[in-house]
Amino acid sequence: MAPQPIQIAQILIAAPPMTTTIVPPTVTTSEAGASSSVPVLGPTSAPTEQGTSLKMDNMMKEIEALELQMTELRETKEKLATIEGKYDKSKQDVAEKTREVKALERKIKELEKELTFDRTLTDIKKILWAQIGQSVTDQWQSIETIHEKMDLINLAQFENQKARASLRNMPEQANRMIHFFNTRTKGQLAALGISDRTETILLIKKVLTLRNFMQALDRKCQEMQTEVDEFQTKIMALHSRGLPSLLTSVGILLSHDLYANGVNNFASNQITASSSTSEDTGPPSGQSVFDKLENLFYITHEINHLFEFQPTFHRCTEAEETLIKIQRHQLPTEDWWNGMIGTLLRGFCLLILF
Repeated sequence: MAPQPIQIAQILIAAPPMTTTIVPPTVTTSEAGASSSVPVLGPTSAPTEQGTSLKMDNMMKEIEALELQMTELRETKEKLATIEGKYDKSKQDVAEKTREVKALERKIKELEKELTFDRTLTDIKKILWAQIGQSVTDQWQSIETIHEKMDLINLAQFENQKARASLRNMPEQANRMIHFFNTRTKGQLAALGISDRTETILLIKKVLTLRNFMQALDRKCQEMQTEVDEFQTKIMALHSRGLPSLLTSVGILLSHDLYANGVNNFASNQITASSSTSEDTGPPSGQSVFDKLENLFYITHEINHLFEFQPTFHRCTEAEETLIKIQRHQLPTEDWWNGMIGTLLRGFCLLILF
């Protein structure tokens, strides 16, 4: 094990000083044949001791400087170890504080949800949507009745358009024909080739009968359309407040099972979305709670009063009866009708001549 610098200095100080023995040289000279010895002075011991002392001082200074450097190095290492220890502890403290902060943030969010009645509102929404689904189930038969009336109205309008196209201006011509036959004697009619006034008029009146059927069907469709319009006004208001549509993408009424499943899925998605996007903090006011539930209260109330009177098939039956009459009604043939018009023209010509 190498000695420390301070030990080296102590050893050097304790060592005995070095001594130098000086032997003067002998010089031989010749003078007048005689020889003599003259001592020659060499270096003295005083300068040697002084040089040795200077070297020792320099060495001691270097050793002291080295000792100071070693001391500084040791202190620096100690400081570095202290700093590293503090840094490690600081990192541990930061990690621990981070975990505590995250735990507090989670707790704060839970408390904020409790303060905003988020769970309570979610439960209320579930209850209200369940009531809405049950109300729709209770009203489903009436909803189907209304849509059957819609289908019947569309069919009746189509059949009336066909009948109107087949009549053309025949009703006006029929009225003039009937007036003509009712103002002529049997002899005058016989001259025109008409033997039975009543049978001819009955045949002509088939045109007016069809027109009457059409007018009756229009009236019954208007009565049903009034019910349909009231229903559509209310159901559109409910749709605008959040009630899912009753129809498919092509405008056909869904079955009750499909619609009930659709309402349940829609309600679940809406409740989840509203809970996840809530940004309110602090306890809510009564107004804010009402605003969040207003649409559901509106739907719950209005769906129970969707129909002032439960719709029946009374008007549908009458309209269908009239529709069947229209479909089965036979008009005079076109040839017969054109021939009768020709007869009338001949009758008018005879009146002019006579």
